Amino acid sequence: MLDSFDFLNFKFVDLLDIVLVGLILYYIYRLLKGTVAISIFLGIVIIFVIWKITQIVKMELVSGILGQFINVGFFALIVVFQQEIRKFLLVIGSTNVIKSKNFIKKFSFLKKTTENSIIDRMCETLISACRKMGEDRTGALIILEHNQSLEFVKATGDKMNIELNQPILESIFYKNSPLHDGAIVIQDGFIVATRVILPVVSQSVIPKEYGLRHRAAVSITEKTDALALVVSEETGKISYINNGEFVHYDTDSELVTLLIESLSK
Repeated sequence: MLDSFDFLNFKFVDLLDIVLVGLILYYIYRLLKGTVAISIFLGIVIIFVIWKITQIVKMELVSGILGQFINVGFFALIVVFQQEIRKFLLVIGSTNVIKSKNFIKKFSFLKKTTENSIIDRMCETLISACRKMGEDRTGALIILEHNQSLEFVKATGDKMNIELNQPILESIFYKNSPLHDGAIVIQDGFIVATRVILPVVSQSVIPKEYGLRHRAAVSITEKTDALALVVSEETGKISYINNGEFVHYDTDSELVTLLIESLSK
């Protein structure tokens, strides 16, 4: 009789176990939020919970079937979620995750700080410059570093340390500029690399009207939490790409708001 109440013997280790599992699930959810993979993830969680319930109530037949499904399905999931797993490991291994400013930012309930104001001005400057380049049919590929380090792509270009402003952006991507080839990387309001070569290994289906710049932007945002802005040389349209997907917007002010929300997380 007393064995039935063993679960009431709650220890600190049990609490720690629950907290750690909760944190892992939270980061996985954040990683997959807004993607098709989130539905698959929720389905797996539901099946796992049902499996555990059937084990507790000793429904051996159902428990055995679900257990075999989960054991075999584990290897299939590695294939299905290979991009998401790589991105999750980058989040865990990124040194930027444990920086104090990011920790404080996640748990602070204070009003908008100076850092938020810098992000606001930076986003407004970026969209203003992109709009001007679009009108002039000047192609551009801009990568915004977020929490994960982009050192592996910065190393492929020229290291810089230039405070972001509209004239600088327009001059970099000017057709006769020696720096206009490749992408630029922006970090904390500074242009930190130009002529960056991005790996183009995306498996996503991209419409034919989009070129190499868009494909490179999709690829880097699939593998990291970076954001990308692409100005089409043919149409002048500004594309905003986040998490490997094209984000729809109606106006420039809406695009600024979307950028600010993403960078403030």
